[in-house]
Amino acid sequence: MYTRREPRRLVALLLVCFLLMTTALTGCSSGVLSEPITPGRDDISSKGMVASAHPKASAIGVEILEKGGNAVDAAVAVGFALGVLEPNASGIGGGGFMLIRDGQTGDLAFVDFREVLPEEASLDKYSLDEEGKVLNMEHQIGPKSIAIPGEVAGLLHALEAYGTLDRQTVMAPSIQVAKEGFEVSSTLAGIAQGKFDLLSGNPATAEVFTTEGLPLMEGDLLVQADLSQTLEQIADQGASVFYRGEIAKKIVEAVNGQGGYLTLADFENYQVKMREPVRGDYRGYEIVSAPPSSSGGTHVIEMLNIMENFDLASMEPTDAKTIHLWAETMKRVYNDRNLHMGDTDFVDVPLGGLQSKDYAKTLADSIDLEKASAGFESFDPWQYESGSTTHYSIIDDQGTMVSVTKTINHFFGSGIVVPGTGILMNDEIADFSFDPSSPNFIEPGKRPLSSMSPTLILKEGKAYGAIGTPGGKRIIATVPWVISQIIDHGMDLQTAIESPRIAQYERGALKLEGGIAGETVETLKSMGHEVTVRKENDLYFGGVQGVVYLENGDLHGGADPRRDGSAIGVH
Repeated sequence: MYTRREPRRLVALLLVCFLLMTTALTGCSSGVLSEPITPGRDDISSKGMVASAHPKASAIGVEILEKGGNAVDAAVAVGFALGVLEPNASGIGGGGFMLIRDGQTGDLAFVDFREVLPEEASLDKYSLDEEGKVLNMEHQIGPKSIAIPGEVAGLLHALEAYGTLDRQTVMAPSIQVAKEGFEVSSTLAGIAQGKFDLLSGNPATAEVFTTEGLPLMEGDLLVQADLSQTLEQIADQGASVFYRGEIAKKIVEAVNGQGGYLTLADFENYQVKMREPVRGDYRGYEIVSAPPSSSGGTHVIEMLNIMENFDLASMEPTDAKTIHLWAETMKRVYNDRNLHMGDTDFVDVPLGGLQSKDYAKTLADSIDLEKASAGFESFDPWQYESGSTTHYSIIDDQGTMVSVTKTINHFFGSGIVVPGTGILMNDEIADFSFDPSSPNFIEPGKRPLSSMSPTLILKEGKAYGAIGTPGGKRIIATVPWVISQIIDHGMDLQTAIESPRIAQYERGALKLEGGIAGETVETLKSMGHEVTVRKENDLYFGGVQGVVYLENGDLHGGADPRRDGSAIGVH
């Protein structure tokens, strides 16, 4: 529940009416900087840095570092805090990935706490049309859209295996924020207003995120008392209370009472997976990123491998020729994603081929430098075999790097808050295919294909940076784009984050963010691209949060103005 500033009621009503008539919102620096590029967004420190999607979450991470915690301790604290502060994007009703590199040993760890399909999941649970498409958005909204959450298990596994502080210490700040409330930002308010129908359609959800029939407004105090009590239970009793105790029972009863098909056994059987991260290199920098069940890291490396065949440093970052190359590369990478990617516990994926430099050269050679491809040949990566979301990045004073991307999928997930718990449940079933020929086909116990790409960058074998972004499928386009701005065009981190972006799937229009020159747009159209220009600083293009080392050894944290991003250093 939250308190409302009374004079805003009329404004809120008018805003809701307007929103119902519109489309709802859908989830290397070579120098030494003397001061932040964008005050309130980026920061510089020699003692540790946290960059996350909310300033309070970043401050909580810094607080943990100042108490003697390491980067993993801070990452766990920030993870729980973001679930409170950015409930539209992630939370304990969802899941994600954590990538860690130990600053002393260089050892890598990848924690997969992605959601898992219930054991009773099958096509016959859903209403399908003649073309096999799900009717009534059952896989995106409501009880049949929910997979088994992994966030509690994943964050606490990371804390126990790689952290130094106890649960109570790292979870205390998020418990406090949930109990006392926080001021709603314009970003959160805008997303909540765009999702007003979803939030008002379920009584328990409406109790938290609406009042008297009105949506959240900027400046409101959002208090989540039930969620604070749930977090206290987890802090006191650990993950068992979520997966084998009272919380699991409440979730199953609430979801199944509305038509879902979860079981207590689904929660009891949930397991965190420790996986080998994917690794590649780009112009002398090593890229370490997320393996399946995320497609993200593999395709980030594939995209960079293709772009390595072109002399980007001699080109302007956002001229027509550069954007054309990126767009054509993105088409080919997204095509490979559709054809080959799925949960490797269930299907064979040509990971080696997709990350092969030779395969990338084949794809690069297929690009016409002068015109857009209306269609293109699909190549075979097997022959090259050998053998809506949030993101935050942390580096501590020992050089340990942590990159985390986590989600409840679409903004505000399934729209279902479990009564008495404050837990907003995910809608991860939407990430599966209902086509039996797809490697991402819906199957019991399977993890949905993801684009999440928490990424680490190494230079000459040493820590260089941590980066990532939310943004659905557009994550795969955004992460290599920002990396290229740094490496190829010499931008500092914050400038690279703020630079306008593009997105191109395997087919459809090329999306350009506002700020790209009009003459560039016209040139791209003349090359055969269908172009859609979106607004500047568009939430559609995600929210990159990153930390990199400067030449003098200081850390530069950068945060995205497209969301409420803020990087804060230890001072």
